Amino acid sequence: MDKGQCVIWWIRRDLRLSDNPVLDEITAQGATVLPLYICDPIDEALGAAPQFRLGLGLQRLRRSLEARGLKLIVRKGAALEVLRDVLTESDATGVYWSRLYDPEAIARDSEAKTTLQSQGVMARSFGGRLLFEPWTVEKKTGGFFQVYTPFWRTVAQRPVAPPTSAPVALQPPQVWPRSDELSDLGFDRRMHHAADIVAAHCRVGEQAAYARAEQFVHEDLPDYENLRDVPSSGVTSGLSENLAWGEISPRQIWDLCDQARVGSAVEKFRKELVWREFSYHLMYHTPHILDRNWRSGWDGFAWQEAQSDALKAWQQGRTGIDLIDAGMRELYVTGKMHNRVRMVAASFLCKHLMVQWKLGMDWFQDCLVDWDPAANAMGWQWVAGCGPDAAPFFRIFNPEGQRQKFDPETAYCRKWIAEGQRDAPETALAFFEACPKSWNMTADTPRSAPIVELATGRARALAAYETLRKTG
Repeated sequence: MDKGQCVIWWIRRDLRLSDNPVLDEITAQGATVLPLYICDPIDEALGAAPQFRLGLGLQRLRRSLEARGLKLIVRKGAALEVLRDVLTESDATGVYWSRLYDPEAIARDSEAKTTLQSQGVMARSFGGRLLFEPWTVEKKTGGFFQVYTPFWRTVAQRPVAPPTSAPVALQPPQVWPRSDELSDLGFDRRMHHAADIVAAHCRVGEQAAYARAEQFVHEDLPDYENLRDVPSSGVTSGLSENLAWGEISPRQIWDLCDQARVGSAVEKFRKELVWREFSYHLMYHTPHILDRNWRSGWDGFAWQEAQSDALKAWQQGRTGIDLIDAGMRELYVTGKMHNRVRMVAASFLCKHLMVQWKLGMDWFQDCLVDWDPAANAMGWQWVAGCGPDAAPFFRIFNPEGQRQKFDPETAYCRKWIAEGQRDAPETALAFFEACPKSWNMTADTPRSAPIVELATGRARALAAYETLRKTG
């Protein structure tokens, strides 16, 4: 590519300027950059909260670009058609993008690359979302990993390239194509009155993400091993939403960990980053993990696959089980849920209530601002017992036992459950502002009795598992 030519930066889940291989390559070539976001059918199909959070991220990225004399061009339509149109309307001769690894994105991107290259357009894809590309990690005997521990051992000793800084200067193109208004895309249309409530709990943009990462590494990481499972402690990185939208890269987080002086805590946290890598590794090699049992032997398990009162009670945080309801309400107010509570809430749905894990996964997909296709599917299949390297089905979290262990003073439950408190905190009251009026829930409504007796639910789940084991 000749110096001064224009390249389209096709923006997807890489809402940052620093440690962005696409921008690094464009500036290294001396090209001008045309930032383009396309709201295509894949993004239109996002759940309410993920789509809302994407909109917030794009707004912040637009401001960062404007500060550098660039515009964010926004279009809606099929990706390939929009790319062709923008190429025609501008002086661009190339299209570069950061890779995604789910099957829909791979199919879309492969078609775009093949078609554009056949027309003489420089179409290239780059890494940046992961530490290691999924096809570069193999067992010694060949093939992909299906168990986490050997995957971790393989990548733990691999060097990770240091992150790069944001380009000193990004040169604008000579010709700007037309742009739709970002606000016209309606990313907040399905959030209704919950939009402002959820937005208040989001940390949006790469500056906020990096500041949070620095704070975590230098202040919270020493306590990570001991307090990460205590939901009221706040000792987690809080970076899942920023990783989901590419406002920070895993390389940046890995590099910050090198500055910490708490070896065992660093390894514990890095294992969580690599668990994310493992989920992408499996999604890439076995894409059916996204929509059906990873282990086909579970296809005959007696899960309830229809909508039910039990599922509705779980979604609405009115199961009568304190830790479950607190977690589900935290999810609705903040778009996030503490990881320990996520596991317990998912286990309760799949095991105590015997509801098909995909129904829970779909609810999370609609409600999580940190929704990630690989991590969400991997987490649900792990808890349900039907996934790779999964927790055994007979490992059934007792939500009351988990509360006594990790929330013994009920600080977390009181933060999110208003009923029964004389002076309920704003966090708990916010749930009734955020939830649909059709749920008919108020802080004055008496708490529901438990919808299932825990010992009964456990026994039913174990009996179903025994039936599957004998007939499978």
